[in-house]
Amino acid sequence: MRGRPVLLAFLAAALVASVLSGSRAAGAGAGAARAVPSRAAIDPARFTTTIDNPWFPLVPGTTRVYIGRRDGKSATNTVTVTANTKRIVGVDTVIVEDKGYLAGRLAESTLDYYAQDDAGAVWYFGEDTAEYDRHGRVVSTEGTWLTGRGGAQPGIIMAAEPVVGKRIRQEYLRGHAEDWYRVIDLARPVTVPYGSFPDALVTAEWTPLEPTVRDHKYYARGIGEVREVAVHGPNEALDLQRVIRPGA
Repeated sequence: MRGRPVLLAFLAAALVASVLSGSRAAGAGAGAARAVPSRAAIDPARFTTTIDNPWFPLVPGTTRVYIGRRDGKSATNTVTVTANTKRIVGVDTVIVEDKGYLAGRLAESTLDYYAQDDAGAVWYFGEDTAEYDRHGRVVSTEGTWLTGRGGAQPGIIMAAEPVVGKRIRQEYLRGHAEDWYRVIDLARPVTVPYGSFPDALVTAEWTPLEPTVRDHKYYARGIGEVREVAVHGPNEALDLQRVIRPGA
């Protein structure tokens, strides 16, 4: 994964208060679109590991399988919502395991950490990443960041009530994790191997660390992400092939 934005660490107290109240009111107010509260402003009591945002539901035991192309090779991603949690700056987060395969070989694995606030917005608190060579050896953990370490801040991966045109920071660790997204459509039809959806939410995602790259992501209500495609930069695309439900 490339990144997901957050707030700047040195916001004035009044601005932080405004951002938090905006998030409660609409899942991400105008102030929240450009920043994310400092670690000191995070109240663990506002968060839960029950993540039922309709555009980004995380039900433990669910695995989503994606297929497509990346770096000119066949690609498969498996995204599993585990029953495990990790406490980060006092907030209990859900651990999601993401494994990426290129031409059948494990190329990257990530543990992502999410929690939902009391307004219904899903926050991204960090990730542990590993990239592998063709022998299965870890060659990089460059994408790793955790809220509270080295100035890293959490971001919002999905607002409670998405609004077209609003920019939201998904993550922040200067020079390492600076992803943003903007909702560009709330009802676009999309067809993937898993099925057809008449009203997908579509976001544009980018990072200043890779200014020539831009992705579009499609989300289906009650399922989550169903398509990711690069619209600028490398020729990459992943589509949802199947969903394995708990107990299946």
